[in-house]
Parts: sequence; C-alpha cells; structure tokens
Amino acid sequence: MRLLTALATTTTLLAAPAMAQDMEADVANGESEFARQCVSCHVIADESGEVLAGRAGRIGPNLHGVIGRHPGAVEDFRYSDAIVAYGELAPGDDKTGTAPTGGDFENVVWAHDNTVAYLQDPTSFLREALDDERARGKMAYKVRDEQTAIDISAYLATFSPDFEVAEGESGGAEDAETEAETDGEAEMTDGAAEAEMEMDGEADTTEGDDASDDTAN
Repeated sequence: MRLLTALATTTTLLAAPAMAQDMEADVANGESEFARQCVSCHVIADESGEVLAGRAGRIGPNLHGVIGRHPGAVEDFRYSDAIVAYGELAPGDDKTGTAPTGGDFENVVWAHDNTVAYLQDPTSFLREALDDERARGKMAYKVRDEQTAIDISAYLATFSPDFEVAEGESGGAEDAETEAETDGEAEMTDGAAEAEMEMDGEADTTEGDDASDDTAN
C-alpha cells in the first residue's frame, strides 16, 4: 500500500509541470487577486509616485516594473540576504530552472516562471534556487493556488510593458525539454530521409529489372 501511495504521489508531481504549462493567464482575475491578497504589503506606484494599484502597503517593495527587474533592486528597501543573493545569480545558476536565460540576461530577473514559483512558496523557492537550505526570505505569505499565481504574475507584467522574454529564453528546465524534443524531431527527420533513400534505391532496382524484361522481350 505504501509503495502504491508513493508511486501515485510521484506520478502527480511529474504531471504537475505539464498541467501548469497548459494554464492560461487571466489578467482581470490577477488584478482582483492582487487587491485581495497583496495590497496589505505591496503597492504599485509609478516613477512620479502615483499609486496605480494597492493602497499604502510598504512592508514589501513597490511592484511597479517588477517583471524584468533584478531581485533586490529597489533602492532604500531592506531585502533579505536570500533575495539579494538570488538577484546576483547568473540565470543558469538558478537551480529551479525558472529564471529567463539568454544573452540579454547577465543576472537573474523576475519573469513569469520564477515569479509564479516564488509566489507559491517564497522560502522554499529561494532555498532551491540558491541550493541553500538555510536561505530565508522575508515574505512569509504564500499564494496557495497555482492558477492564481499565474494570474497575478500576468497582472504585474502589465506594469512592465517594455519587458519581453524572447522565445527560447525561458527557464533552463523548459529549454532542456524543448531541446530534447528538437533533437527527437531531427532524429525522426534523419530516419525518414534514410528510409526515403532506401525506397528510392529499391525503386531504381525495380525500374532496372523492368527495363531488362523489356529488352528480353
């Protein structure tokens, strides 16, 4: 019974990322959930100080432009050591594989995948990302539902209109999966080409046989 339970749990965990990739963001719901879950600690205020969302939350940093921003980058805000360390990582060193990668990113920035993962369990995320079981962020709140985290991330992205992650520059785990699929397609293509060459060879032989028969007649 224990073995069956363990197998069922493993199957569920393996299936979760694939299900997450199929989820579409609902920006309107993200706005509602931000107002419900985030405003007690955060505000979204532009460079002039105009509050665009939230009230007067100052426990956490201003989230205007957070998508595309380096973690720990708001001036005069006292971040945890773990967040600062995460922001200093090279994207490929993020052990969660969720930071955007590519030539434009020398250090980690907040993008969709790592924001969604962080919102669901900040401390666990930082411990995995930094490979440090003692790492701890100051944000204790968790967004319990993955779809809600996706929606909030999409809503925050509306305040970073100039930030884009080019195709193929998402997290390392996803890149690896894409590369494996591409390699598989290449192998299939090569196999198909070999099969076609073999068939062409057979066709040439058959035509030669037919020509010999014609001559004989």
